[in-house]
Amino acid sequence: MTTASLTLPQGLPPLPLQSSQHSHIAALTSSLQTMSATSQSACSSCDGLSRRSRHLDSLTSPASETSALLALASSNLQSTSGALKDARDKFDTVADCEPAVERLFWGAREACKEVALHAERQGRGGVLPASMKRLVDGSRNKSGGEGTMSLLKPRQNNHESDTTSPLTEQELYAGADAMEIVRDAHGYFAKRVEWKSTKDTMADLERVHFIGVDAMGLLVTGHLTGAGAAVRRKVDAPPAPDANKKSPGQRRSSTRVTAAERSEETASKTRERLQEALQNRDLMKSVGEYEEYLPLSTRVVRELRAIFECLGGMYSDGTTLLLSAPSVPSYIPPPEPSLPPGGKVLRTEKVGSGHYTQSTMQSLKTGFPQLDSYGEARRSVAYASVDGYCRQLRTARKKLMPPEGSAGSAIALAQIVDSAARDAVRCIEHTMVVVSGEKSVYRCVVSPTSSNHHHDESGPQYQRALAGCYSFVVSAAVDRLLDLIEYTFLREAGCSINLGSVGEGGAGPSISEMDIRAAGSAAAAGLRIVDGVRMLGPSLSRLCDLASIGSGESTIASALCISLHRSTVKNCSKTLENLARSIQLDPLEGTRHVPTDARVAKVSSDVVHAIRVISPFASAYKSVSKRRTLPWDEGMGDDAGEVDIFVRFLIKQLIVSLQGKAQNYKNEENPDNHVKTHLFMMNNMYYLLDSLGPDGYEHMNDESDENYRIKAPWFQSKMNKIFEGEKAKYLASWEVLNNHLTRVDERELNYKEKKDILSLESGRLIKSRFSGFIEDFERVYLVHRTFTVIDPKLRETLQNDIRNVFMARYKAFFDRYASIKFSKKNMENYLKYPPNKLDSLIGQLFASK
Repeated sequence: MTTASLTLPQGLPPLPLQSSQHSHIAALTSSLQTMSATSQSACSSCDGLSRRSRHLDSLTSPASETSALLALASSNLQSTSGALKDARDKFDTVADCEPAVERLFWGAREACKEVALHAERQGRGGVLPASMKRLVDGSRNKSGGEGTMSLLKPRQNNHESDTTSPLTEQELYAGADAMEIVRDAHGYFAKRVEWKSTKDTMADLERVHFIGVDAMGLLVTGHLTGAGAAVRRKVDAPPAPDANKKSPGQRRSSTRVTAAERSEETASKTRERLQEALQNRDLMKSVGEYEEYLPLSTRVVRELRAIFECLGGMYSDGTTLLLSAPSVPSYIPPPEPSLPPGGKVLRTEKVGSGHYTQSTMQSLKTGFPQLDSYGEARRSVAYASVDGYCRQLRTARKKLMPPEGSAGSAIALAQIVDSAARDAVRCIEHTMVVVSGEKSVYRCVVSPTSSNHHHDESGPQYQRALAGCYSFVVSAAVDRLLDLIEYTFLREAGCSINLGSVGEGGAGPSISEMDIRAAGSAAAAGLRIVDGVRMLGPSLSRLCDLASIGSGESTIASALCISLHRSTVKNCSKTLENLARSIQLDPLEGTRHVPTDARVAKVSSDVVHAIRVISPFASAYKSVSKRRTLPWDEGMGDDAGEVDIFVRFLIKQLIVSLQGKAQNYKNEENPDNHVKTHLFMMNNMYYLLDSLGPDGYEHMNDESDENYRIKAPWFQSKMNKIFEGEKAKYLASWEVLNNHLTRVDERELNYKEKKDILSLESGRLIKSRFSGFIEDFERVYLVHRTFTVIDPKLRETLQNDIRNVFMARYKAFFDRYASIKFSKKNMENYLKYPPNKLDSLIGQLFASK
């Protein structure tokens, strides 16, 4: 705004307010002009400063870049120095770690020697596996390469004490730490293969690693072998003070029996004990005279776990552990020994040799040395535990065996067969306890470190190795048990015609030499073993499997359990067939097999004994018939028959045998001896009815399992039919006496003059009747008085039946004509058998001689 614009109109006087505003405006204008000049001066100064700053930046940029390069160079020098230091430390790994690893090896070697010497002092020499013996002795391995001793550097004299001093726990941990350092160093150099010294250094690291692995394997073997069996004898609970006042808490369970009671336990008691244990789900508390326990001390457990932890997570090429994972995955064979094609384990060793198959005697090769050492060590311990128990029972049984040819030896031998079967079942129980103990050792030592492989690619391989090593351990126990059971069948139960090839003894009885009683005892023994396998086999099979692994692959141990059941059923069926065959082959001639007095034949009593001893094993027989076709029962599975079918077949065979023996009497010269045929059959049929029939009175109050009764209607009907038919034929031999007891016609009786004596012709009519009766009676009686009827009830019945044939007619005949004098001089000769005397003579028939 200009000053002219503020001029007032003319003619008006200026106002005071307007001049004041004008001055202010002028002042503001002056100030604005001053600010404009100052701003222009400041902008000029800023432009100068900018020019100077750009000039300064152009002077300082080269120095900054140089400083950054110097900082980078310093950092690189520090990294290089660290890498050199690390490389130097890695190169020094062998020198730093080898002493600890060597100390571990020498200590483990000395521990194994201690175990071997202790075993030899106890008479258990050779407990170390062959591979461990080679390591202890420092000999060459099978491939011909140098052993572990050749990998060790020569030791100085001042370190020789390290080879004999005991290994401490701290030294073990130091060795394990050294193994970890060696593994890390090997992985370090595996990434720097371009270095010239890498190859030699990795070779040294592998050498130290192999020494450490072998040392840990030695220590595992020494600890697990020296620990001994994982079972111990049970402590028998003391009896309660008053058996009638025991409280429920004090009452000892019927499933817990002492060792003395177990050695005399009957088959029924064993079955009741096992059934009760299975129902109460406390089977392991009820079986065996031993119980499982962990034989390892706390320190040993820590050391073993440290070893498995150290070696866990490592890869394997199928033979040994690798320090690093292979760059190219290769095929890794399954653990050895493995199942043969088909998955069925067959016998390869001689019966009685102590082994069933060669697979359990091979060396374990899983590709993981720690598992191999565990398997080899515990295999020998488990086998020795079962083998020692079997030998102990056999030695005790031999002391009870009577000398050959001694009186009562047949009964004693039958008891020996039953004892052998009882001992076989006891061995099954002991094997279960041993396997359960080995499972506890596995879970304590191996199982806690099995998860180390779950995170890497070697997991499935390690899981197969775990299943293989555990199966290797327990299969040795089952293998020994299987050989024992087959030896019991072949040696004691006579399942083989020629046992000359059987180990530990001479040849057993052949089928032709085995009588029915022995065959019955053998069949009962076989069924008793089947009974034990039937109840204990499934539990034993579950103990031999590791459910935690779940590999789904069959193992040798599980296959041996199947073979145990299959072999037991097969051999038991042979004993049953031998029993039926022995009845069929029982000789027809000879006083021993065909009694001269027509009494009950030995074959009948033997068959009754056989039926009684096998009848309690109905479930065991069903287990056999369901899996094997038998000559008398071709059905299998659900179509298989019960034990009653077998009993019926035996009765049928017995009747055929008795009928053949009865026909042998007809070959005798005396024509009246054919009546022996009928009395012989009567004696035997009545004996069978009395012994096995539902109404028999023998052992009627005996409620034991062996008081077997055939309640099926066929038996009583068959026996009664044969008995009544034979009795009718037998009594027919007495009917001849009635031919002389005919009435004389009164018209033919003529008296003499005195009328008290018959005439000669009339007297002859009566004389001929009396003399004919006396002659036939004496002839028949002379033959029949040699016969024997043991059973008093049958004897009395037959005597009354004989009286009923002719005594009534004879009494009437005698009373009628004895009062008539038909003979002048010899009257007493014709009347020498009055009815009371004749009755007395008949009462003396069939008396036991």
